[in-house]
Amino acid sequence: MPAARILSLLPSTTEIAAALGLGDRLVGRSHECTVPPEVARLPVVTEPKLDPHAPSAAIDARVKALVREGLSVYRVDAELAQRLAPDVILTQTQCEVCAVTPRDLEAAACEWLAGRAGPAPRLVAVAPNTLADVLDDLVRVAEGCGVAERGHALRSREQARIDEVTARATAEAAAHGRPRVAFLEWLDPPMGPGSWIPELIERAGGSPVLGRAGEHAAWTDLDALAALDPDVFVLAPCGFDLARTRSELRPLLGDPRWPALRAVRNGRVALADGFLHMSRPGPRIAESLEILAELLHPAAAGLDRGWRGHGWEPLGRGTLPAG
Repeated sequence: MPAARILSLLPSTTEIAAALGLGDRLVGRSHECTVPPEVARLPVVTEPKLDPHAPSAAIDARVKALVREGLSVYRVDAELAQRLAPDVILTQTQCEVCAVTPRDLEAAACEWLAGRAGPAPRLVAVAPNTLADVLDDLVRVAEGCGVAERGHALRSREQARIDEVTARATAEAAAHGRPRVAFLEWLDPPMGPGSWIPELIERAGGSPVLGRAGEHAAWTDLDALAALDPDVFVLAPCGFDLARTRSELRPLLGDPRWPALRAVRNGRVALADGFLHMSRPGPRIAESLEILAELLHPAAAGLDRGWRGHGWEPLGRGTLPAG
């Protein structure tokens, strides 16, 4: 039987639950869960311990200070979570900065066990370090919510879509070459990609010059980027949409070393939506691949899926935000 009441503390698991046909079973969400739109009606049980509207450098400094002190980046409203009485709680183990983790739930669990008669909710934690993990998590959530067969079907559909884009992008790369790609998932200070992003770049017909699949993202700087001198830059800060990314460009684009980079001179810099796509390891991971393939090979037949303007956008030569 499907779980009767589900509390999701991660945008991707909220999407997974909805894709599995369990949207009507959701009883609560995190502050970052916005897809599908109808989850806006759900109670919010988490909040960040930092100002999400602060500049990138300030957010980075605050996160590092919290981590140094051994503190969580998020608060869980244990009283509200208990009142919602979920049978299943969906969370993650991968990144303490991106979303609520089991450690964040420890205090809430103590209050839960002390204040509720009956069994505690089942904790289902996803761990998306690679593309295979992202797909396996579709099944993991489905199994945890009692609908395993739906998870296998969803995984198969997403894999087929990924394989189709990969085949087209691989053929395009074989015919016209693989651009060397520097993907940045934070801008101030710069950070390269990790987890599933390098693999998506490979599948999209590119060659990643920063980060390794399955590993954590690592900090970099303009000197290192200048030494790599990639053919393409993809700027997709974790958790930022296109508008927010545009507003955070000045520290990077204002650096005197930036204009000399090959990708900048050739107009091969693109912004991608980190909030809805690149930082979202859920049931739309094939869309992330489509976006990367489209921006890396914009003239290729069969790879234009209409994402330009909302999934990604080019950054013109010499562009510098006003202000």
